[in-house]
Amino acid sequence: MMVTFANEFAARRYKVDMVLVQASGPNLGLLSEEIRVVDLGSANTFFSLPALVSYLRDQNPLVLLSSLDLTNSFALLARLFSRTKVRVVIRIESMLSSQRRVFWKKILEKNLLSVIYPRADGIIAVSQAVAKDAAKYTGIEPALIHTIYNPVITYEPVSRAKLEPAHPWFAKDTPPVILGVGRLTAIKDFSTLLKAFALVRSQRPAHLLILGEGEQRNLLVQMTRDLNIDTDVLMPGFVADTLSYMQRCRVFVLSSLSEGLPGALIEALASDCPVISTDCPGGAREILANGEYGDLVPVGDPDVMADAICKVLDGKIHHVNREWLEQFELNHVTDQTLKLLGLPEKVI
Repeated sequence: MMVTFANEFAARRYKVDMVLVQASGPNLGLLSEEIRVVDLGSANTFFSLPALVSYLRDQNPLVLLSSLDLTNSFALLARLFSRTKVRVVIRIESMLSSQRRVFWKKILEKNLLSVIYPRADGIIAVSQAVAKDAAKYTGIEPALIHTIYNPVITYEPVSRAKLEPAHPWFAKDTPPVILGVGRLTAIKDFSTLLKAFALVRSQRPAHLLILGEGEQRNLLVQMTRDLNIDTDVLMPGFVADTLSYMQRCRVFVLSSLSEGLPGALIEALASDCPVISTDCPGGAREILANGEYGDLVPVGDPDVMADAICKVLDGKIHHVNREWLEQFELNHVTDQTLKLLGLPEKVI
């Protein structure tokens, strides 16, 4: 999302620096050539504060847009220690109350955020649910938190989605493909999706494709064997362009325990793919307009999820209103964000 913002700001003729704790990772290759990458060269975020303070003093940027909880806190501390007047706007991307922390870290986090977040010149929450949760969790006045959705729908990925994914499962007259997308982590709860798929597979031919990588890979692979579905489940790892798969699968399933604003769910809707989502804490219910544009199922319930999948495969499909998706489009979201940053929509 931050790469998307940076590229769009640069396209609107702003001078943009991408300031990173470590300048590494696949997303670097997606940055526009107009953007300068600033590598703080720190081992982790905790050790990046002196370098960020120096950057603010040396460059004195007009605005600093930050994302992720720890990074947000250090951005605000760096502004304080640098004694600059840079405008700092922070983005809250997840349900703060749902994040797993040991008890003492949870108490420390709540106290820290309640003190430091109100010092921001603007606070963005990526969904109404995240905004409400952040206000309750930190005690920040709700009026200080602005809901601005992520710029999930961009022009380039939509055009790329017309490409055919090179996989035999999408050939003509093959069983339907059920799709999951996300990091292979506990919060995504792919184990429930595997159990639901096993129930579906016991009733009809089908394939399950999960795009993503993470620390639960071995556990999930073993689950496919235990459930005797390993020949019908594929987990190829990280895939940069998921939209072409979304356009050709029969149903997309979000199985998460919690989500800030699940971008994959929005991408699936934009690809005209039928969707099912857990009614998890976060923005999924907002995206689906309380179930109008896709089925909402209980968290961690493979039986209900399997039943919802079968109904979609049998033809029960919700059709999304295209105007509804405009609130997730790049131009619309960028206009809102620049306004909160105190900047015009485009450099004249």
